[in-house]
Amino acid sequence: MKEVIYVSLDIQRLKDKYGNLTRRYAKEEYINIQPIQRGGLLTPEAKRVLLEFGDGYSVCDYCTKGKLVNIKKPPIVDFLADVATFMGMDVVRPTAGSRMAQYVIFNVMTEKGDTVILDSTAHYTTYLAIDEAKLHHKEVPNNGYPEFKINEDDYATKIEEVKKETGTLPTLVFVTHVDYSCGNIVNVKKISKICQDYGVPLVLNGAYSVGIMPVNGKELGVDFLTASGHKSMAASGPIGLLGMQEKHSEKILEAASIKGEWSGRQFLNKESHFYGCPPVYGLPIITLMASFPRVVERSQPEAWKEEVKKVKYFVQEIERIESVKVLGKRPKEHPLIQIETPAFYEVSKTHKRKGYFLSESLRKKKVVGVFPGSSKRFKINIHGLSWEKLNAVISAFQEIARENNIPIN
Repeated sequence: MKEVIYVSLDIQRLKDKYGNLTRRYAKEEYINIQPIQRGGLLTPEAKRVLLEFGDGYSVCDYCTKGKLVNIKKPPIVDFLADVATFMGMDVVRPTAGSRMAQYVIFNVMTEKGDTVILDSTAHYTTYLAIDEAKLHHKEVPNNGYPEFKINEDDYATKIEEVKKETGTLPTLVFVTHVDYSCGNIVNVKKISKICQDYGVPLVLNGAYSVGIMPVNGKELGVDFLTASGHKSMAASGPIGLLGMQEKHSEKILEAASIKGEWSGRQFLNKESHFYGCPPVYGLPIITLMASFPRVVERSQPEAWKEEVKKVKYFVQEIERIESVKVLGKRPKEHPLIQIETPAFYEVSKTHKRKGYFLSESLRKKKVVGVFPGSSKRFKINIHGLSWEKLNAVISAFQEIARENNIPIN
C-alpha cells in the first residue's frame, strides 16, 4: 500500500498570516464609494446576526424537509414569499449571485444552438452563461462614447434579424436594467411590449436596480427578474435572487429525477437546477433577510427621488473640476457613476505615486473605494450617502484638484 505523504505546514506561520485579517479601513471612519459594495453595505440589523449565524450551514439547524426554501426557523419560507411580492414576481429562489440566476435561466429555458438576444452593455457573466449553454446570440448595440446608450427600438430590429436568418424567433431576450459600467437605466416597459408582441420571454437583470430603486417585474412585463443581494440589497455575498412568473416555475424548479441504479436512492424533494438547495445556507441569506425591511424602505419612490436628486447634484459639482466628465446618458439618474478625469491623469504622469496618487489622496481625506491605479477613468457609487457625506466626497475631489493646480469652474 502506497504511503500517504502529509504536507507539513508551520501552524504558527498560518496563525500569523491568517489569524488576524483586517481591511485597510474602517467603515465608521471612512466613506466607502466602491462601485460594487455601496449598495451591499450591511445594515445594523445584518451586522448583528454575523456571529449568531456565522457557523457554516447555520440556517439548516431546523431543516426538517431537506429543502432550504421550506425552512421556517429562521423564516426563510416567509421571506421568499415577501421578497417575491417586493420584486413583483410569482416565485423567487435564492442563488449564488445574479450570475447563477442567469446561468439557470439560459441552461433551462433553451436548447443547444438556440439564439438569444442581449444588450451590448450586459455584464460579462451574461456572455459566459450564454457561452456555457452553447447558444448563438445577437447583440443590441449602444451608441458608444460618451453615452453608451441602448436604443430600445433596436430590440425589434434584432428579433427580426434572428427570424430572417434562422426562420424562428429568438428563444429569450435579455435586458440589463442598469448597466454595470455607466449606470444607464433602460426603458424596460418599451422592450417588454416588443417582446410581448413577438411572444418572446424577457429576462431582466436587476443586479444594480432591485434593492436600490423601485422595481416590479409584473408592472415591467418581464418573465424573469434577477437580483444581487451583495451588490444592491445590503447582504454579505455571494447571494442573488431569481424571480419568475408562475408559468415558468415548473421547468425552472424541476425536481431531481436520478435514481441510484444499485441503491435505489432518489432525491425527489431537491430542485435539480439549484444543486438541491441554493448554495446560500448561512450568512448570505441571513444578512439578506435581516436587511430586507430597510431595503424595502429605501426602495420606495420617495426615497428614490431623493437619491436621484443627490446624483444630479454630484454630477453638477464634480464636473466643476476642469476636464472632469461623467459618462453615460443624461440626465444622470443612478448612483453608479463612471467618471473620466483627464486632468488627474496628467498629474499622475509626473507624480511619484503615478496612477495610485488619486486613490491614496482620497484615502487621506477619508474617502475610499476608487480602485488603486485608476486616475484616468473610474467608477464610484454614491447610493445611500447622506447629504453631509456626499458633500465630503465632492470636497475631497475638489481639494485634490486644487492641491495639484487643477482649476475648479
